[in-house]
Amino acid sequence: MRSLFFSDANTVLGKRWKDTADTVIIGGGCVGASLAYHLAKRGVKDVVLLEKSELTAGSTWHAAGLTTYYHPGINVKKIHYDSLKLYETLEAETGQAVGLHQPGSVRIATTAARVDEMKYQMTRTHWHVTEQYMVGPEKIQELFPLLNMNKVLAGLYTPGDGHIDPYSLTMALAAGARMYGAQIYNPAPVTGLRQTPDGKWDVDTPHGTIRADRVVNTAGFWAREVGKMIGLEHPTIPVHHQYVVTATVPEVKALKKELAVIRDLEGSYYLRQERDGLLFGPYEKMEKMVVQDSWVRDGVPPGFGKELFESDLDRIMEHVEMAMEMVPVLKKADIINIVSGPITYTPDLMPMVGPHHGVRNYWTAIGFGYGIIHAGGMGKFLSDWMVNGEPPYDLIECDPNRYGKYADIPFMCAKARESYGFNNVVGYPKEERFEGRPTYRTSGVYELLKDKASMGFHAGWEQPHWYYKPGDDTGYKWIEAEVSNGGYDVDISNVTDDIGVLGIAGPNARNVLQKLTEEDLSDSAFKFLHCKLIQIAGVPVRAIRISYTGELGWEMYMDQKNMAIVYQAMMEAGKDQGIDHFGTYAMSSLRLEKGFRGWGAEMNCDTNPLEAGLDYFIKLNKPGDFIGKAALQEIKAKGLKRKLSYISLDTDDIDAEGNETVWCNGKVVGNTTSGAYSYTTQQSLAFAYLPMELTSVGQKVEVELLGRRYPAVVIQEPLVLTEPTRTRLQKKAQSKA
Repeated sequence: MRSLFFSDANTVLGKRWKDTADTVIIGGGCVGASLAYHLAKRGVKDVVLLEKSELTAGSTWHAAGLTTYYHPGINVKKIHYDSLKLYETLEAETGQAVGLHQPGSVRIATTAARVDEMKYQMTRTHWHVTEQYMVGPEKIQELFPLLNMNKVLAGLYTPGDGHIDPYSLTMALAAGARMYGAQIYNPAPVTGLRQTPDGKWDVDTPHGTIRADRVVNTAGFWAREVGKMIGLEHPTIPVHHQYVVTATVPEVKALKKELAVIRDLEGSYYLRQERDGLLFGPYEKMEKMVVQDSWVRDGVPPGFGKELFESDLDRIMEHVEMAMEMVPVLKKADIINIVSGPITYTPDLMPMVGPHHGVRNYWTAIGFGYGIIHAGGMGKFLSDWMVNGEPPYDLIECDPNRYGKYADIPFMCAKARESYGFNNVVGYPKEERFEGRPTYRTSGVYELLKDKASMGFHAGWEQPHWYYKPGDDTGYKWIEAEVSNGGYDVDISNVTDDIGVLGIAGPNARNVLQKLTEEDLSDSAFKFLHCKLIQIAGVPVRAIRISYTGELGWEMYMDQKNMAIVYQAMMEAGKDQGIDHFGTYAMSSLRLEKGFRGWGAEMNCDTNPLEAGLDYFIKLNKPGDFIGKAALQEIKAKGLKRKLSYISLDTDDIDAEGNETVWCNGKVVGNTTSGAYSYTTQQSLAFAYLPMELTSVGQKVEVELLGRRYPAVVIQEPLVLTEPTRTRLQKKAQSKA
């Protein structure tokens, strides 16, 4: 047998071994190959991809290969778009066939709730470049003539969708990566990762060590093993996914054009044409699906690569029967293959993409439940981020740092099971899901409040969304890099789990707090937006004076162990003044009345402070420099093309949620960012980004909600003034008098 090692000590695996690299990518599935391709094409020198066995080993090679422009997420939709646009041209660029089919796809609605869900999704798509249409039964039957139309009410049709051969795609991406100068070594398992004092990495393999400026974990269901090499426990877990391939179906073979991919949402399966047969893949209910939790506890078996799990047709028979009812030709079709392989899930089903906190120059692109459609766009997204120093757009839902230590193995298993089993259920705004909750991240007052409120889940924390009334139905930066790159003498520690927050607001808030502290809380002594360390009921708290509700308020940050003491003291002190609770939903409505912007809605990485109307907080003429100053000066000099507007909607029983399409004179002109009903002013409110020429007070527009366009008008903000503003205006009026 010929040795892998050649006579030249610096040559292994048939090519010259690189001792140094700009970027080492660990894992040769479609995601790793895509990142290597994009980085090399962007001109990054010394890109190395290390694959432990052979390219596509893992989840890639057995994937069903579905491709779709559709995604309910606003910016994840861009990832899908970039992926498909790349796949459409990759064969011509590299000379490698990718097996791309684009017959379109239809998501089928057979219930009224599904129709409403599709209308909701349509309101969020018109301001995107991706084509998407709501269609009736006649068009659906044209796209899939073998369908039983008895129960079909409507469909969400996405032209350009289809499927691709995962193996061919990965090989084409790898060919492109090599063509632009990247090196791919396999078999080359990573046996160790060691960080050097200057932040670089020594990547150990059986063939030698590579000194890398940056490493990227794209290792699929081996990602946890790679993370453990440097002390990280990535919250990813493999689940069993099965799909069935039939022999030739005469009715399929007789068709003149390829069937569209269908997704029967009530049946919870996808079905597409595979040559002259059909490929059918279900998502089982959470009580039936299988989680490979032994891999999380004990690691992936060393030799596992292109192996499969034992299939279990009985487990998916409920879905098979529903598919046979919807597509009757399946009843006569012979099954020639049942594929049961591991796909990786995170607790919320979104991948973990970007630089990881706690370690320098370590990036992840892991946890892809749908790696084929994500691979191309994520490779581009990451390469843009690495080359330009910041992401091209906001993808906070894929932040690899969104999980804390609360994401332990029981939580991961419970959430992965829930996410898989809920793949195709009807999704509702503000919906909560409860598996794995609560985690240990409960505040010091959780036990006192849990039976009084509907709790929401935020970064592992239980947080009251709204409080019950009698008779109610109950229900449910980028900082380390700045310190490192700037050479600052700063220590960073994560105190998220140790610190709790209590807020108190309203016309009597000052009086209640003043009973519990010797600190002067008067307007002159404790100014708006100022912060002080004070004592409340004998407990040291970091208090910030704010105004996020009807009147002046305070937020108080303290050790979790002291929260119950402070909470009970405030409730007792405010008893004679009618103190009561409010949740985050109420706060959202109140902050809209005040015109307060929300992080992740009006303010995110896709907007700038001038567009968001935050000029008041920006001093571009101050002598000192600050991050973003030059960019803002340039933006201001060029002039804004759009700006955040405050709008009132004429609706019946529906309010904007955010990301709905805004129309004017029959054209799409913008999108909402958040909305709520104002109980103080008795009207429906929203923020929306509009072109500058449509931002004047009195401008009429329309907001699309559940398939209908509702009249709206730009109004002067805010509807409710902050307490400091009211005080200032009162003093001004008195002085004139």
